[in-house]
Amino acid sequence: MDFTDVPESSRRIAALFDRAAPTYEGVGVPWFQPIGDRLVAEVRPSPGEHVLDIGCGRGAATFPLAEAVGPSGHVTGIDLSPGMVDSARTDAEARGLTNVDVAVMDASAPSFHGVTFDVVTASLVLFFLPDPPAALLRWVDLLRPGGRIGVTTFGDADPLWTAVDDLFRPYLPPQMLDARTSGKLGPFGSDEGVEGLLASAGFSSVRTVGFQLPVVFDKPEQWYDWSWSHGQRAMWEAAGEDHLDEVRDAAFAYLEGCRTTDGTIVLTQRVRVTLADRP
Repeated sequence: MDFTDVPESSRRIAALFDRAAPTYEGVGVPWFQPIGDRLVAEVRPSPGEHVLDIGCGRGAATFPLAEAVGPSGHVTGIDLSPGMVDSARTDAEARGLTNVDVAVMDASAPSFHGVTFDVVTASLVLFFLPDPPAALLRWVDLLRPGGRIGVTTFGDADPLWTAVDDLFRPYLPPQMLDARTSGKLGPFGSDEGVEGLLASAGFSSVRTVGFQLPVVFDKPEQWYDWSWSHGQRAMWEAAGEDHLDEVRDAAFAYLEGCRTTDGTIVLTQRVRVTLADRP
């Protein structure tokens, strides 16, 4: 893929996930997989359908989609990170999935030259894009009339999770605190905000299903490894080597005080699944 026309912010995100790809969903803490499984359950793919998974990562939604549509259907996964695409392709081959293909492509402007799909999914992708409304306008055209879309985004985290994330705040650049995309005043701060994005793009029957996802850690060190294995890696990199030990030690001390009666540490995140149709 030619990255010349890809916005710099998107190239930075792709590079971030290239760095995370080797350990992505690989530190023994289920995170993307249960979110992907729930997204697939809500969009209800049928045997024989053709599906596009935007921002596929290492296949958390792609692979259950492929199983649902069966050998008579097909799933295409796209991601801007070459490292993620290479890993997803290898994983698909290891699973023996012959109805999956993956490609490096910009989620903001996917191009399929007139090809349309029965279902489009995008799990934890939309808020990374430089212009989410413009991307959704492109996504609606990827669906056949009557086709379905499902996107996942984050709702509120529990106070324990928020307290840990707040340790990074002094070191985060303004774009990582941008209320337009991530704050409570932006469209991703509420179910209604995300629904409004899809409705404004021309989708119909927009609705939200929310669920609570408990994320369980055996010890603070496991949380640390996990936090480097996905998008939160950007927060560590923003803190930099000068402050890494300081933030880590403060997080470890806090998390030690959060152990439950069985000794684990449980942080809970609300995940929203926003669903819609193409008229």
